[in-house]
Amino acid sequence: MGVQRSDKKRRRAIIDYSIAIHGGAGVLPARLMTPTREAEVRAALDRALRAGESILAADGSALDAVTEAVSALEDEPLFNAGRGAVFTRDGRHEMDAAVMDGRDRRAGCVAGVMGPRNPVRLARCIMERTDHVLMVGEGALRVGRDAGIEEVPPEHFFTQERWDALQETLRMEAAGTLDDDPARRHGTVGAVARDRSGALAAATSTGGMTAKRPGRVGDSPLIGAGTFADNRTCAISATGDGEAFIRMSVAHEIDARMRLAGETLAQAADHVVHVGLPDLNGSGGLVSVDFEGRIVAPFNCEGMYRAWSGDSLDREIAIY
Repeated sequence: MGVQRSDKKRRRAIIDYSIAIHGGAGVLPARLMTPTREAEVRAALDRALRAGESILAADGSALDAVTEAVSALEDEPLFNAGRGAVFTRDGRHEMDAAVMDGRDRRAGCVAGVMGPRNPVRLARCIMERTDHVLMVGEGALRVGRDAGIEEVPPEHFFTQERWDALQETLRMEAAGTLDDDPARRHGTVGAVARDRSGALAAATSTGGMTAKRPGRVGDSPLIGAGTFADNRTCAISATGDGEAFIRMSVAHEIDARMRLAGETLAQAADHVVHVGLPDLNGSGGLVSVDFEGRIVAPFNCEGMYRAWSGDSLDREIAIY
């Protein structure tokens, strides 16, 4: 299973800035991936990566970089967030998102919302305009409206591919033939970054699971589970079986292994993804960056849409 690190390709001891993004671990199986679809996915990842790296290259903040990268991913219908969000079992959208600033552990999270074009911008708005961390429903939407966050009609989030996936999932449930396809369970987007000042940040956004029960919330908007950033250790954005990631507190576990056990990011992330999660029957992966700008992107399933770059890193876009 995939374990990829940028530290093997470093050309300097400390990287000035770096960014990694993911479009979820719910990839199409390699046998079903057509050349056209692969080209579309790679182009979408490239656009999102450029949105973040251009900010870092101009001495912008890690927080701005991850916000813009995830916003770009939310606008891509290929990924399960924003415009490409999956449907709940009653045919609606309920989206979750989070941002975290590694400088002071400020965080903003939103769960179960529909309306904001970019849920990650609403999450950041909650961080910057309220004293809260996690908000849901109408209260969260009101914060966004007061801040002028763009809202769009439900039609914006409709894609035929996601609607067909809901109908297929419901048919399989009724027939007792529902399989364990990760494309139904792993859809998330996210980004982590280190800027030239040494600050880290993380952002994650998701539409959840196809045919999920209304009101279900996964790990993406939960600080310490699917999203985390602390300048002393690392920034993390995860994707996978949300319930397992919550039960293991995946992002916090990696941070704790670094702070308390002295492990490197690669050691901590690899252990959690390849040992800890399988013990809970959890599959998925994550992108992460440490305080020196090194990137680690392990996953324990067939693939994970991912990309990274930095001022002294080789640019890479990968799926499997």
